[in-house]
Amino acid sequence: MTGVDGAHLDAGVGRSRALLRARGVMRRFGRRTALEPTELDVFGGETLALIGPNGAGKSTLLGILAGALIPTDGSVAVDDGLRVGWVPQRPAFYGRLTPRENVELFARLERLDERAEADRLLAALAVPDVRNPASTLSGGNQQRLNLAVALLGRPDVLLLDEPTAALDPGRRQALWDIAGQVRGRGGAVVFVTQNLEELERAADRVVVLLDGRVVFDGSHEAWASSPEADVFA
Repeated sequence: MTGVDGAHLDAGVGRSRALLRARGVMRRFGRRTALEPTELDVFGGETLALIGPNGAGKSTLLGILAGALIPTDGSVAVDDGLRVGWVPQRPAFYGRLTPRENVELFARLERLDERAEADRLLAALAVPDVRNPASTLSGGNQQRLNLAVALLGRPDVLLLDEPTAALDPGRRQALWDIAGQVRGRGGAVVFVTQNLEELERAADRVVVLLDGRVVFDGSHEAWASSPEADVFA
């Protein structure tokens, strides 16, 4: 797949530049604390994996980074002018609209060229350009539509919540090709996964959460030899 890359970031952007900065972010749902106060920087040029058991706070942290969840306390700072794209686990589009109508609507909200963005992304991601409601698409096609919406405007930071769960092997490769484009131009990719093979293949940095707390943050190599690697055992 081609045609989804862009050039928002300066060519000189590197890992030393933090694109997202979470400071003391935490989240409660009623009396339950889903995420304890957390500090996290996301740097240009990296692919960061968030891992941990179910209920550890991974999706909560990702949603806060995306701006989709308001933290109970703390804040997230985003570099001026940077775009953040978010692919949640569940459909993030209107089921009654067609795939094209969805992309055009979100493009309009972003003040982008509706037709050009829809033409570009539906073709690049092989999303069926049909007149049927998006809710009737297969799980894999719905996930690709999710990705199309996230890629509007060529984001500089791509946040992915278990993005390949509904994709066949060919589409998984295509997704990681797109992620590589974002990273290659100085952007960043953050993804939640339970897939060890995917982690080993894609991540150069690993953050482990347990019970809403970050218990490890380091390189993939350091994680592989640490006790926290047993999270997948």
